[in-house]
Amino acid sequence: MSYLVLARKYRPRNFTEMVGQEHVVQALTNALVQQRLHHAYLFTGTRGVGKTTVSRILAKSLNCQGLDGQGGITAEPCGVCQACRDIDAGRFVDYTELDAASNRGVDEVQSLLEQAVYKPVQGRFKVFMIDEVHMLTNTAFNAMLKTLEEPPEYLKFVLATTDPQKVPVTVLSRCLQFNLRPMAPETVFEHLTQVLAQENLPAEPMALKLLARAARGSMRDALSLADQAIAFGSGQLQEATVRLMLGSVDRSHVIGLIDALARSDGAAVVAISEGLRINGLSAASALEDMSMVLQRMAVLQAVPSAVTESDDPDQHDMWRLSQAMPADETQLLYSLCLHGRTELGLAPDEYAALTMVLLRLLAFKPKAHQVQQAAAPAAQKKTLTAAPTSQIDATESSPPGLLKPDAKPKLEQPAQPVAAPIVVRNLPIREATEPSERTAPKVLVATEEGHFWSQTVRQLVAAEAVTALVRELALQSQLIARDTDQWQLRIESESLNQGTARERLQAALNAAGFAVKLVVEIGKVTDSPAQRNAAFLAEKQKAAEELIHSDPLVQAMIQNFGAKIVPGTIKLIS
Repeated sequence: MSYLVLARKYRPRNFTEMVGQEHVVQALTNALVQQRLHHAYLFTGTRGVGKTTVSRILAKSLNCQGLDGQGGITAEPCGVCQACRDIDAGRFVDYTELDAASNRGVDEVQSLLEQAVYKPVQGRFKVFMIDEVHMLTNTAFNAMLKTLEEPPEYLKFVLATTDPQKVPVTVLSRCLQFNLRPMAPETVFEHLTQVLAQENLPAEPMALKLLARAARGSMRDALSLADQAIAFGSGQLQEATVRLMLGSVDRSHVIGLIDALARSDGAAVVAISEGLRINGLSAASALEDMSMVLQRMAVLQAVPSAVTESDDPDQHDMWRLSQAMPADETQLLYSLCLHGRTELGLAPDEYAALTMVLLRLLAFKPKAHQVQQAAAPAAQKKTLTAAPTSQIDATESSPPGLLKPDAKPKLEQPAQPVAAPIVVRNLPIREATEPSERTAPKVLVATEEGHFWSQTVRQLVAAEAVTALVRELALQSQLIARDTDQWQLRIESESLNQGTARERLQAALNAAGFAVKLVVEIGKVTDSPAQRNAAFLAEKQKAAEELIHSDPLVQAMIQNFGAKIVPGTIKLIS
């Protein structure tokens, strides 16, 4: 027996099997139950959402004979009577499908309408289904107008189109119109899970999520992609193979790109883009995934309380990036990613176009300004970028998100000068601006309770007992007081004070041996684990800058060539 593709094998055969079109199913079901039947229906929607399927189910509902052969019009066709089986098999004499994409002339329409004068041969109603009706010519539309308006009582018209704007208003006014919506990725994912479970095929959830997203609202496309993935993966659907098949970009690449843009690290942007080229990953998929992440970041920035705890492994990264990148830059980058997808096809190299789209943000950062160099050549100053000789190794082992207070920065010794000519480039000097109120570091006022809370949070993070928003709640909060059965925390951000986050943090503490109840208040925080981490990093940064400024080679460059260390170029290695 030949193989039947999933899209045909699992095509809905009644209204209860329809997925994602509840509004259409409810309206048609009520009309069938109450016997309030229109003579012409128009189903609109993108490809693969169920327009032809609904038409066939409606034809079965109108002509079903029931298990005993005595049935009437019903919203639940039996599927086993002669009429139902013939319609499913495409051989029911009173159900005619016309593909207007290839039969769009007036002659084809007139030939169809000639059958309208004859009563049904086998069924209760004749059903004329015209697919892609917008492809008909104007004369063909005109030829069917009168019959469409006043058909015989035994005739029903069902029209389907992906472009209702091209259907004449005279036709629209004669039809009962239903718009079938593109299906949400979550709906497609659930249906794919059920289908593959029935097929006894192993599938990783992330692989199915990738297929659901690639289907773009079309269930037929999702099942077709699943067929392709099954063949590609030798009967198994794994995330890695599905990504390779789709040319999708791993979310870590996207997170890395946004993180580099937030840090204004153009070198990292170019390196990651080149990595996409080497691995053969799609530049268009990279921009698409970036748009999705940026949209989540924008929601976190604008309405943090609207984001609930989820099992998304990248939620913590999105939260971190939403804090690192200003809201205006997030909006700008989102717009650049959307419009940049149209530029990929215009460029001779799509990866070069991707790099240009991303670097455009660095060139047009909101509220950014540069100080131009003096015009007189004699007054030009040489600029020294200290980053190459000021790399600081901060890779001591510590739990993610927390640094050990007693960790010491390990500094690389600068290379010894060589007897070769030194070339110093003339680079524009960027003046360091005063930190804004939003980014100004908060003063740490160390307390005994703060030290205890910082140690406790470090243990929870190291054990991965807290993640995502729960982890942020722990890092950003201050322990004010603790009794034997109750601890009082204080946070500044109302968005972190969510019931689920508090409950999960309390459950993590209970599992760690602290059988206490948490009470959270809103107020000024002066000693949180996050502030202690920031203070520790600031000390390391200060030590690094002092080391660079006192370096003999740097001093010689400043004295002999008038070089200058650009503020902000001494970076810690993380």
